[in-house]
Amino acid sequence: MNEKNFADYHLSAEIMRALAVLKYDTPTEVQGQVLPFALKNQDLVVKSQTGSGKTASFGIPVCELITWEEKKPQVLILTPTRELAVQVREDITNIGRFKRIKAMAVYGKEPFSKQKEELQQKTHVVVGTPGRVIDHIDRETLALDGVKYLIIDEADEMLNMGFIDDVETIINALPANRVTMVFSATLPKDVENLCHKYMKNPINIEIASAGITTDTIEHTLIEVKEEDKLSLLKDVTVVENPDSCLIFCRTKEHVDTVYSELEASNYSCERLHGGLEQQDRFAVMDGFKMGNFRYLVATDVAARGIDIDNVTVVINYDVPMEKESYVHRTGRTGRAGNTGKAITFATPYEGKFVKAIERYIGFEVPKTEAPSPQEVAKGKDAFEEKISGRRVVRNNKTARINQGIMKLHFSGGKKKKIRAVDFVGTIAKIPGVTADDIGIITIQDHLSYVDILNGKGSLVLQAMENTPIKGKKLKVSKANK
Repeated sequence: MNEKNFADYHLSAEIMRALAVLKYDTPTEVQGQVLPFALKNQDLVVKSQTGSGKTASFGIPVCELITWEEKKPQVLILTPTRELAVQVREDITNIGRFKRIKAMAVYGKEPFSKQKEELQQKTHVVVGTPGRVIDHIDRETLALDGVKYLIIDEADEMLNMGFIDDVETIINALPANRVTMVFSATLPKDVENLCHKYMKNPINIEIASAGITTDTIEHTLIEVKEEDKLSLLKDVTVVENPDSCLIFCRTKEHVDTVYSELEASNYSCERLHGGLEQQDRFAVMDGFKMGNFRYLVATDVAARGIDIDNVTVVINYDVPMEKESYVHRTGRTGRAGNTGKAITFATPYEGKFVKAIERYIGFEVPKTEAPSPQEVAKGKDAFEEKISGRRVVRNNKTARINQGIMKLHFSGGKKKKIRAVDFVGTIAKIPGVTADDIGIITIQDHLSYVDILNGKGSLVLQAMENTPIKGKKLKVSKANK
């Protein structure tokens, strides 16, 4: 039942408008299969590879089905990693942008008090890692009685990371009358048992994985001695001259070595691994999305949770030990209908890992020769020219949907008895502005934030400098976050 167009699902105008801005033109296979059932509140078990568009396959229906007026969370999404939690939160915010859906992410290594305060606001969707979600449940800072949808994303990875008991604890704390959807690249026994135990006649959807690694990605393998890898990496990057490139290493020590070497050679690059502080990891992710640098050297922590439309080349500097990792890593390129290249460096000792990967993906990765000195010399000028320029991001979804949005900061909040309706009522009276131009409103004790859509920000800012809200004169300024 793969329909050809999002219009066929009779989605609301706000969701359709967001999909158009996000350039979601036609449903991917997983979206085409999931949407009809999800929109009918059916429990689902979906086996689908990463990079197949599954976040939108649950993001679109939940944004459509959420009741905006409700204050308590209606959707809980569990993810194995913080990076993925932040990515999913961003995707949900983008899809629900014009419906003013408020999504937030909760995860460890971030102040609990900050999340607690945010959870006191109206919040439609909570995305979180199991440990921190349990923390909030135990401390009664996360209201669960309004949750109608539970989504478990990357269920197999939760299992690998030992979260399965935590997931059960969370499920047992939720209302029994809810819709549950489980998404997983593979379906190990434990995940299947979990589904049978807690779901109501779930519909099984399996998206064949055979084509997923091959359709838009060109795979090649270069045989190399360990000590020659760094010079090969430089030669390959000169010849390929990618707009953006992910380089995967097996350990953080390798990441640090490769990163230092590239930086010393004036590459525009950053690194990402589990040894970095969480805020540094997010800053690096955001910088890569924004195009602040061209090369990202990373461990597998980045193989999930990076959703960038135009990574042109993925290089496996080290062959991944786990065959599944190959699919996750290479799936960072060739996304959103673009083509990409996946180049793997294999030492003579890594043959058995390569064989296991080939059995898993169902084809032999073609071997190719290292670039010749002539090819490298020929590509040098174009490479030097590109390395000195900033990367142009043509397709950053969040930047596109935030175009024309200005966040305003007001110097008053709950302590002044100000509510969201007061902002809407006042701002919608400004000539040339309607309620449709008002986005997400966040009210804290002493301050509030209001998103103004459709390029009307300056107009509202100017008008509100002299307009009281509920009889109170508030300072208003453009928010810097």
